[in-house]
This record gives sequence, C-alpha cells and structure tokens, in this order.
Amino acid sequence: MKPRIAVVGGGWAGLAAAVAAVQRGAQVSLFEMAPTLGGRARSTAPKHPGAPALDNGQHILIGAYSATLDLMRTVGVDPEQVLLRRPLSLVNAHGQGLRLPQGPALIALTRGVLSHPAWTGPERLALLARSGVWALRSFRCDPRLSVAELCRGMAPALRRDLIDPLCVAALNTPADQASAEVFLRVLRDALFSGPGAADLLLPKAPLAELLPHPAQRWLEQHGATITLGQRVEALGALSTADAPGADGIILACSALEAARLTQDIAPTWSREAAAFGYEPIVTVNLQAHGLDGRPLNLAAPMVQLPEHTEAQPNPAQFVFDQGQIQGQPGRFSFVISGAAPWVERGQAATLAAIQAQAEALWPGARLAVESYVAEKRATFRCTPGLHRPAARPDPRLSPRLVVAGDYIEGPYPATLEGAVRSGQAAAHALV
Repeated sequence: MKPRIAVVGGGWAGLAAAVAAVQRGAQVSLFEMAPTLGGRARSTAPKHPGAPALDNGQHILIGAYSATLDLMRTVGVDPEQVLLRRPLSLVNAHGQGLRLPQGPALIALTRGVLSHPAWTGPERLALLARSGVWALRSFRCDPRLSVAELCRGMAPALRRDLIDPLCVAALNTPADQASAEVFLRVLRDALFSGPGAADLLLPKAPLAELLPHPAQRWLEQHGATITLGQRVEALGALSTADAPGADGIILACSALEAARLTQDIAPTWSREAAAFGYEPIVTVNLQAHGLDGRPLNLAAPMVQLPEHTEAQPNPAQFVFDQGQIQGQPGRFSFVISGAAPWVERGQAATLAAIQAQAEALWPGARLAVESYVAEKRATFRCTPGLHRPAARPDPRLSPRLVVAGDYIEGPYPATLEGAVRSGQAAAHALV
C-alpha cells in the first residue's frame, strides 16, 4: 500500500517535497491556504485582459541552482526556454563594470576582474589574492563574522562595485549585518560547481510558469490531490477524506505557520521558528519612453544602480530591463533589497525616490509607474551565527513529521534553491 503523505504549503519547498514524494511512490495530498501556488515566488492574475501577469517581485536564479533546474525539467519545463541565461555581470547604466566571460568560473572570474575598467591594478590583484585565500580555506570562516568584517581592509571600490551589491542580492541583508559564512557558501557554489555555475538566470516567463503551474499539472497527473484556499488549523485536521490517517506530514509552510502548528507538540522548536527576523524586498515596475514615444532600454538586462547616500537617496540597487528579458520593451523593474527602511517610509516616499532614480537614468523620459510590490517577509535576515531550526521538530514526539523551507538548518540563504533542496530532503526522510 502506498504511504500517505500530507504536504502543508504550496510554495517551492512544498512543491519540491510533493514531487519527490510521488516519485518515491507516495500518495500525496497538498494543502495551500492561498488561492494560488508558489509561496513567495508566485504570479498573480493580470489586472485586466491582455496585461502581463504580475509577479510578486523580480527573482534571480544562478546556474548553480542544480536542484531547482532539475525539478523544473521533471515537471516538463525547459529552463532554457523560460530563463534568460547570461554570464554574471555587475555593470552600471553605461555597461561598465564586472563582466565574467563564458567558461570555467574561476578562469572567468580572473579574466573579469583583470579587465574591470574602473579598478586599479593593485585593486584587481588584491581581490584575486583575497579570493584565493578564501578558496584555500575551502570558503569557510568563523560563523560569527559579518561580510563587512570578512572584507575588512578591502578597497572601497571593490566593496562598492562587487561585495556589497552581491551580498544584498544573494542574502537580502546588508553586508555589515550579513553572515560571512553563508556568503562564502554562495561564492563556493558559483565558482566550484562547473562551467556556467555563476551565470545569471532571469525569468522570461511569469514565475507561475517556471514551477507552480507545471508542478500542479504534473502532480495531478500522477494522482496527487491539491487543495487551494484552505488553511490547516491543526495537524490533526489533516486526517480528512483527502488524507485519511496520513502516514507522514511535511510542513512546507512559512516559519510562522509552522511555529503555530507545532506549538503544542514541539514548543521549543516552535519558539525557534517564530523568532526569525525578516527582510522585505520592494519591486517597482514602471514604463519608460523617450519624448518620441519609443521605449527606452538599458546597456544590459540587469544594471547596477549608484549606491544610496544621504545626499542622493537611491533605494533600488538594481534595475531590470524587461524588454531584453521578457520581450516587453519599455518596462523596467526597480528592486530594493533589504528594503526595511523604505517600507517604513511608506509607498509614496519610495515611489518618489524610485522616480528620481529613473529620471537620473533617463533625463527627460516619460515615466509611468505600473505597480508597487512589497514582499514584507521576503527572506529571513541572514545574520552571523543565526540559529536555524532543524528539519525534525522532535523525533521522539513526532517521528513522522518533517519541516521543509529555506529557513530550515542548512548552508543556503533564503533562496529558491534552498527551498527546493529542503523540500526534497523532507520527502526522502519520510518515504
């Protein structure tokens, strides 16, 4: 008889867990309290017919996300069709900056650093030397270090042009507050996972088409049942007609929901899960056209913006040209990572500051704000020495209960890859 597995949560961790459990011969029932699947990487219905689907933010994948890319292929998605692959580049609006050529990542990094137009010779050599030291130490460090402490003594230009933007993009936490241990793990995966590991993968299709919708179709074709718009009030409530006497439960919901559902059976674990701090991400989509009505463009699909200063409040660190990415000319996504200060200032102040950034990019352009999306709990704050809860709340009390999510104990920051790997590990543990 097939083991019966209930999966609570239909984000990327829950979908990964459900697919893996089905592959291992389980009868799966998935419960999602939202009306759509996808969790914190989802699409919503367009505001009016003909309008593009609105994602809950601009997401970035990298070539090292092997588990995520394999899962997409499993459910019938060709990553090369839905993702724009480009070698890693951190360039400004003029196209100047770090560009990694194709090929083995370490060689590409060396060539990219040596050819950076704005760094001096000593700065380039110092960065390569520092990277070599990290590699010799197997990209490990004292877990109490912040990224800023890890990079102490590094030239300001290297911090400004590379370390700080890379840190906030990967960990969604400012460098002076971000875990150096996790940051080095991200670098290790990008530099030592083979050719193309550091490539940027930008969604050409709505997030729903990358995994949530194809995974839903795949699961239903393989006999799984999916219930949307229904919150699980208690773990005992999972013994329903869809999941009678579940043999195992995978909690793949948010940390706060998992804490609520386990507070009676695993109170210590529940307190740990409820104690996370979070960092928001704000995405502002706008249209930009010249005075002649023609859509504007950028030097690259993703452009790094000038750093924020008191004199020049620049909230967004990156802007994405959706004309180059999704074939929507004149549409741009300004992304504010670590956006807590701007969420506190409010939507009006944030939009005004983004408008000023756009006007600095395209003086005299015709600008029209399309949408403002604030994901207030986009990621957990990836701080030094952060204690992350184990996948099993208490094996003695709940041997058939496993938790999955990007916040579960592991080496990755709050990324899609971390969520997918956690979901797959939970399914393997139960089935």
